[in-house]
Amino acid sequence: MSGPLAGWLARLGLVDPAPLFVLSLVPYLAFLWWARQVKAFPRLALRGFELTLLFVAVTIVAAIVAQLRFGELLANVDPLHGGAEAFLTLSNLLVLLGFAAARPRQD
Repeated sequence: MSGPLAGWLARLGLVDPAPLFVLSLVPYLAFLWWARQVKAFPRLALRGFELTLLFVAVTIVAAIVAQLRFGELLANVDPLHGGAEAFLTLSNLLVLLGFAAARPRQD
């Protein structure tokens, strides 16, 4: 690829995404606040969405450990990566079970 698009993409690749990650927490926290206010929102699903924040924290810690202890990215250290992903699996399961339990029965 060449031309202005290639130059723009190259400059975009130099942008540090960390501030964008932090900014993405703002709408997520607003969503959690809203979900707590809605009486019909399934409580178990809400716990699952809240657990997603724990997944983010565990992933950050695991990534730091992977870098400092093993000199690798988290994706390259399977035990740490799998452990962090387990929190995401658990949070997704709670969301699923929460909405499934709240679904009206159609007999």
